Amino acid sequence: MKLLDSILLSLSVAFFVIGIYETMTLGIGQAYYIFMLSLGLLFYYGYRKNKHKED
Repeated sequence: MKLLDSILLSLSVAFFVIGIYETMTLGIGQAYYIFMLSLGLLFYYGYRKNKHKED
């Protein structure tokens, strides 16, 4: 695992935890963009992982 891959995975988990906290305090409407950012980073991590597997 390269450094960028581990950073992407860590950021994805961190934003997910922040999203859970924001959902508990403010509601899902206010935390939606945080969850989408977390999901986007997770998808990008999976894309990079599959791309390295093909090479």
